[in-house]
Amino acid sequence: MPQAGPPMLPANYNSNYQILQTPGYVAILVEMIHDARVVPLDGRPHLPQNVRQWLGDSRGHWEGNTLVVDTTNFTDKTNFRGSSENLHIIERFTRADENTLLYQFTIEDPTTWAKPWSVEIPMKKTQGPLYEYACHEGNYGMAGVLAG
Repeated sequence: MPQAGPPMLPANYNSNYQILQTPGYVAILVEMIHDARVVPLDGRPHLPQNVRQWLGDSRGHWEGNTLVVDTTNFTDKTNFRGSSENLHIIERFTRADENTLLYQFTIEDPTTWAKPWSVEIPMKKTQGPLYEYACHEGNYGMAGVLAG
């Protein structure tokens, strides 16, 4: 799995997510770097192709009990395993049981890969808050931080 990537690809650490739903939006907060995505659910079209964003332009809708999020319009600086600005991601979030969210995503980028590829990951519910992600320059402060 990648260390980080757009928009919510699982990482090896700090990979906790908080998902909030309101009547017209879903917000996805990632513990790592505190990236937040606000996904409209009202059927609006994607932004024009000339408007590019680091986390892309996400639009969501429901298919039964599955939230489907379609994300396009990444910048050429949004790099996931060599992807280009043609990166297109379809994510599916399905509640499997009380404590499990099934996260599926399909990656497509004809500039980078010969064909789309998909991953399916069960995400288990965790107890407790998301913590602030903070870097310490040179890590000189870590001894004091960890000691309390």
